[in-house]
Amino acid sequence: MSEQTTAGAEADALHAGILGHSAEGAAHCFLTFCREGFATVGPHDHPDVTLDLVPLARSMPAWDAGDHLAIRATLAESAARLARAGADFFVCPDNTAHLALGAAGPDLPLPGLHLPDVVAERAAAEGRRRIGVLGTRFTMDGPLYPEAFARWGMAAETPDADDRETIDRIIFTELLNGRFTPAARQAYARVVDRLAARGCDAVALVCTEIPLLVGPGDVCLPVLDSTRLAAQAAFEVATGRRPLPRWRGGPLPGDG
Repeated sequence: MSEQTTAGAEADALHAGILGHSAEGAAHCFLTFCREGFATVGPHDHPDVTLDLVPLARSMPAWDAGDHLAIRATLAESAARLARAGADFFVCPDNTAHLALGAAGPDLPLPGLHLPDVVAERAAAEGRRRIGVLGTRFTMDGPLYPEAFARWGMAAETPDADDRETIDRIIFTELLNGRFTPAARQAYARVVDRLAARGCDAVALVCTEIPLLVGPGDVCLPVLDSTRLAAQAAFEVATGRRPLPRWRGGPLPGDG
């Protein structure tokens, strides 16, 4: 098939929306989505994609207060802007944001991929049984990944309290500000070593920015890169390789 024909075949692709929550991670997801197109569709080509990002600073007081409904309202504004831009669906590459998106409330303006289940689907396909979870303190302490992995017959394992503090501190003081240092990479590798010693057979990098610091060759366990999986799943939806999602926020059936 010629390049022109291939590009024409993608003309009917769906318009993807990226609902960002932090700048570094949203940009990483956006670029990964576009590069999927370069590799699959052809040079310089990909489905239409719109990125919307409300500054994270607007939501941090609500995160610290545990006010998920306030954060959900802010994210819903972003989803509405994506809808007005013509997006057919959204992906939010921010795992922690799913705590707010999953809170009970009005339907979001667009259907969206549920990222923890995208990650769990891949882990199950790889035959994983016990997965270490690295993310913000909100994600590591919350129900997202224990529930998602349980739906697929797997277990989630979080680092101990000191390691959770280290992971979270590096995220908020370094990674979110575009700082990626060898010392931070080594600290994460030591945490993964301890998870491996506890029986984990993979580690899920479920903060959008962690894959910018840690790659598959940097730790002793196989890596589940949630940012890349988010972008790949969105690309598959946009190009008809995955069904259009139906989730519009709120709890999934069976979640506690």
